[in-house]
Amino acid sequence: MDTLFHDEALIELHTVGDWLRFAVSRFQQAGLFYGHGTDNAWDEAVQLILPLLHLPQDCPPQVRDARLLTSERKVLLDALKMRVEQRIPTPYITHTAWFAGYEFHVDERVLIPRSPIAELIDGRFAPWLSLEPRRIMDLCTGSGCIAIALAHAFPDAEVDALDICRDALDVAEINIQNHGLEQQVIPIESDLFSALPEGDRYDLIVANPPYVDAEDMSDLPDEFLHEPELALASGCDGLDFTRRLLAQACDFLTEDGLLVVEVGNSQIHLEAAYPQLPLLWVEFEHGGHGVFVISRRDLEPFRDQF
Repeated sequence: MDTLFHDEALIELHTVGDWLRFAVSRFQQAGLFYGHGTDNAWDEAVQLILPLLHLPQDCPPQVRDARLLTSERKVLLDALKMRVEQRIPTPYITHTAWFAGYEFHVDERVLIPRSPIAELIDGRFAPWLSLEPRRIMDLCTGSGCIAIALAHAFPDAEVDALDICRDALDVAEINIQNHGLEQQVIPIESDLFSALPEGDRYDLIVANPPYVDAEDMSDLPDEFLHEPELALASGCDGLDFTRRLLAQACDFLTEDGLLVVEVGNSQIHLEAAYPQLPLLWVEFEHGGHGVFVISRRDLEPFRDQF
């Protein structure tokens, strides 16, 4: 967007609806990639414009006719430039993301929430979780969105939120405080289980670890390059972290414990490497793939293979 184009937009675009239409046109023209909470130009425009105006996503249609201050129009123009010219994902511009129906603060220290595990949390992991969990671990917690959604779903459970990255845990702490869960969700800096004492056991371990393989990392759209590589890449086949997890998980699960892990496109590598491993792959109603469930009892006989 050149300077003349900027000036024209500031002068001639007056209403919320004007800016929504303008954003959609610019997004279409620029050929943006959508994958951080939206899958089309209109929803992307709504996710960008409305939060910056401190308006709810479900505001009435007549709000689109509301006129904007010059200062508001400048904020929107700057945001559009970041989205179009720098390919910065919308949640990093608005610092707002949604997961499992809850709002979270995000910035470039953490992955943007988008895991299909939200659907499992909504369903309380039925039919695989047989008992009400007392202790839950969210491994590779990032923004803390999974840990916090788990705490809302299981209000009587203790939830530990583990991550190797101190910067990510700082963001998680913001969200824990925003949700008023300081007494229930505990952030822990840890490389896998290294910070935990021996004998520490959990009824449920949920992990959304790095799982992007080398080929996919080399082909990522520009938008994803703004996310921390530590939260994405995991070796040639995307399974470096998952192998370590599978090798050690039994030591931290209760006898009836359940392990839930997202591996995305690396599902094909995991199935090829361990064809006898009795993984249950989740079929999602609302989209998503590459999430497996396995009980401690089923994992135990295979732990020496990783």
